[in-house]
Amino acid sequence: MGKYFGTDGIRGKFGGEHINPVFAYRMGAALGRFLLQSNAEGSSSVVVGRDTRASGQVLAAALIQGLNSQGVSVLDSGIVPTPAVALGILKCQASMGIAITASHNPAADNGIKLFNQLGHKLTDTVEAEIEALIDQIDAPQGELPSPQATAFDGASHYIQVLCALMPPQCMQGWCVVLDTANGATAETSPAVLKYWGAELILIGAKPDGENINLGVGSEHPDALGEAVRANRATIGIAHDGDGDRLVIVDAGGDCVDGDVLLGIYGLHALKAGTLTNNTLIATIQSNLGLDAAIRNAGGRVERTDIGDRNVAERMRSTGSNIGGENSGHVIFSDFATTGDGLLAAVKLIELMLRLDLPLSDLAKEIALFPQKTKNLMVAEKRPLEELSSLSAAIRSVESGFGSDGRVLVRYSGTEPKLRLLVEGKDEAAVEQALQAIEKAACDDLDVIDS
Repeated sequence: MGKYFGTDGIRGKFGGEHINPVFAYRMGAALGRFLLQSNAEGSSSVVVGRDTRASGQVLAAALIQGLNSQGVSVLDSGIVPTPAVALGILKCQASMGIAITASHNPAADNGIKLFNQLGHKLTDTVEAEIEALIDQIDAPQGELPSPQATAFDGASHYIQVLCALMPPQCMQGWCVVLDTANGATAETSPAVLKYWGAELILIGAKPDGENINLGVGSEHPDALGEAVRANRATIGIAHDGDGDRLVIVDAGGDCVDGDVLLGIYGLHALKAGTLTNNTLIATIQSNLGLDAAIRNAGGRVERTDIGDRNVAERMRSTGSNIGGENSGHVIFSDFATTGDGLLAAVKLIELMLRLDLPLSDLAKEIALFPQKTKNLMVAEKRPLEELSSLSAAIRSVESGFGSDGRVLVRYSGTEPKLRLLVEGKDEAAVEQALQAIEKAACDDLDVIDS
C-alpha cells in the first residue's frame, strides 16, 4: 500500500483527510498532469462514474474541476456500476476511468478507484507516480470555474453489452430475488434481468444517497435468503454498493460460499475445455477444498495476494481467463477487464440453463475444508514480524496441521483490523487453533473489539 492508495484505490470517511473536495481536486489535477506527461502528443479524456452516495456528487465535481485545470476532457457517466466505468473507457477510447465509490462500506464513507486506458486497475508503480504528483498540487485558491464535462450514458451502454450475453426471454419462468444494496446497480441489473424474462422481487432498490449497503446488499444476505424462501424463487442475487461483487443464494435460501462459486466456474470450464491453461486464479484467502476439487478434475489453482487487482494482474501474466476472490469478485477476462457482479451472475445462470440443474446441485460438486475466521479491531497495525506471541502460535498450529491445513493472518487494507483465518480437515482442531491464535494476538496487540 502507498501513502494514499490502499488495496483497492483510496477509501475513507467523507470529510476525512483524503476523502474530501480539496483532496479530490488535487487528485484530479494530479491525474491530469500524469495523463499529459504520459500522452504528450495527444489529447486525454477521462470517464467518471459514481455510486449512489450523496457525497459522490461533491467529490465528482471536485475531481472534474481538477482534471479541467489540466485541460483534460471528462465524460460523466453519473451513477453507474464500477464495471460500467471500465467498459466505458473502452467504448470511448478514453485515457483513464474513475469510479467514485466505497464499495460495500457504509454511506458515510467514499472512495476513488482508478482504471487505465485498457480498463485495468493501476499498478503499484503507477499509483506511486500519481501519489508524488498529488503532493505537488496545492489546494485551490478562490472560487473555481464550474466543472465542465460531457454526459456519457454509461448505464445504457453497460445494459446493452450485458443483455447481448444471453437470448431475450431465456429466463422465463424464473423468479429472482435481486438485492442491489441501494447502490449503483439499482437500475442496471433489473433492466438486464427483465430483458431475459425473469420475474423480479427487488430488495435495496430505492437509493436515497444515505442508505447504500444499509442492512442490504452483499454484506447482509439474510434478508435475501428469507425472500427467496418466501417467494419460492429460483435464486437470489446480491450486489455490493458499486456492483463489482456477487453474493448468490440458492432456491433453499442458503448462501453459496464464494469459493464454491469459484469452483463451479472453474470446474465446468475445465469440463468444457474453456479454462485457459487449465488454471483457475484465486487468492491466499481461498479454501483448500477449492484446490482439491479443481485438481481432481485435472486442473490447478494458482494463488495471489488478496485483492481483485492482484488476481487480474496474475490472470494477464499467465493468460488465464477465470479468477477471483471468495468475497464475490470474479473476473471473466474473455468478457470484461475487471470484476462484475452481474456478469458473474450471468455466467452462473448460463450453466444452470445449459445443464438444467438447480444451483444447489452445482454447489455439491465443491467440498470445502472446515474454516474459521476472526476479525480483531486494533488500535495500531504493528508489523506482524514484531508480534512474538502471535508468530509462535502460528508456527505451532502450522506444525500440527502439516499439509492438511493452513493459517492466514493479515491486516485489512482498508480498516484497522487484524484478520485471522484457520483451515483444516478437522473442525474441532480448527476452532481450537483459532482460539490459540486469537489469544496470542490479544497478548501482542491493543485489541479494541473482537
